[in-house]
Amino acid sequence: MQESTIHRRRERLNKITDGLGLGDAYDATIERIRAQDGDKSGLGIGALLWVCHAQRPLKVDELCYALAVELGSTDFNSHNVPSVSTLVSCCQGLISVDKEASTVRLVHFTLKEYLFARPDIFGGHHSIMAEICLTYLNSEKVKALSTDPSRIRGTPFLQYCSVYWGVHAERGSSNHVRSLTLELLHDYDSHISARSLLASVRHLGDWRPGMSFQFSGLHCASYFGIEEGVIALIGMEGYDINKGDFLGNTPLAWAALKGHEGVVKILLRQAEVNPDKPDNYGNTPLRQAACRGYEGVVKVLLERGDVDPERPDYGGLTPLQSAAQHGHEGVVKVLLERGGVDPNKLDCYGQTVLLRATCVGYEKVVKILLSQVAVNPDKPDHHGSTPLLVAAQYGYESIVEMLLGREEVNHEKRDNDGDTPLSCAAGYGREGVIKMLLEKERVNLDNINHAGQTPLMRAVRQGNRQVIERLKLHQATTCVTASGSGGTAR
Repeated sequence: MQESTIHRRRERLNKITDGLGLGDAYDATIERIRAQDGDKSGLGIGALLWVCHAQRPLKVDELCYALAVELGSTDFNSHNVPSVSTLVSCCQGLISVDKEASTVRLVHFTLKEYLFARPDIFGGHHSIMAEICLTYLNSEKVKALSTDPSRIRGTPFLQYCSVYWGVHAERGSSNHVRSLTLELLHDYDSHISARSLLASVRHLGDWRPGMSFQFSGLHCASYFGIEEGVIALIGMEGYDINKGDFLGNTPLAWAALKGHEGVVKILLRQAEVNPDKPDNYGNTPLRQAACRGYEGVVKVLLERGDVDPERPDYGGLTPLQSAAQHGHEGVVKVLLERGGVDPNKLDCYGQTVLLRATCVGYEKVVKILLSQVAVNPDKPDHHGSTPLLVAAQYGYESIVEMLLGREEVNHEKRDNDGDTPLSCAAGYGREGVIKMLLEKERVNLDNINHAGQTPLMRAVRQGNRQVIERLKLHQATTCVTASGSGGTAR
């Protein structure tokens, strides 16, 4: 941990505890825990470590099993599992059990601040936790388990270890952690933890018992971003760097969709790697990274000449369209700066990237797209909906303002139902948008859609009194102005 981070945490802790005397109280309690006889001291400090630094709140039995793991042992001894009352006693009142949720927590939020500001209490906590998780997963008891998760009983610590061992190992490694990691990953696709891991991140609807699981140690190391593990495994005979798992994801795809730029670079340096291989749904590593906003990974992949920046998935979405619909403006910029990317390309719904970004109201992405000379700001989809009409319907006032600032945008353009941006805004009660549209010259308040409704009629049906009054007032003002200038009142 960086010294500056620790310093900031200590300053924050001092602000919280000043005047309460909690800092001194915590110091004294920690010393009492350390002074306990026998195993009590280790249990107390160990329990605080896990409750403070676990990646999610731990169930009571998970914590008890974590503290029963003997480092260096090849098997798990259930006789080492302490009772809950013993744990609470060893912690000298610093932890409590939430009986309703069956989880263990620290007694006060300031205690967590205190423990974070005192890394000397635990030492390298991530390395310790990784070693405990890996020791448990490599134990004879766990390795002997069936690979069918539905048959697993009496292993409360399995799920946490399976999902988070790699998080701890990536953040705090050691020679022993590296050795245990390779031991687990060597025959990983036949280990129960592989199923437990993926069950937590994706529904395994494509897998059934008896099917080849195909999730190797290299897939797992790439998923967690464990660079040393990836380097070691690709150097072993028999590892196919382009092998897809049962979902079709290659190790590169997993590294890309988790944003592990270092692992992506390592894999791309391998001569035999295919950087554009899609999964079972047509997702390439580039689209996986673009969809999740991993700008660094996207840049690295685009440096390859054999990566197609326009390749869509089987649903028809390109990397640019995916990044835009999720609001990842940095990725959108990177892709637009890359040659060979068409910002006006229609997706499977007939929408441009601009229209897709407008639908979800991502102002920054819309602004970036409108700055591109090649972007058509008024291109409709298959239903005739333009970006302006959609923005008006959803009430995205900032986007409406940007679009109305473009000469190419026709504020009276109708969709396939005959509605204009004004009638859509009126139908949904978007008063702010209506105000902006009414300020435009030659706005038609008498436009009748295919259902025979004017904007005012749609507003009446919607029931927004303020919108109704604004439309009536503008209509009356327009009539007076037209009559005064010798024109014909509408």
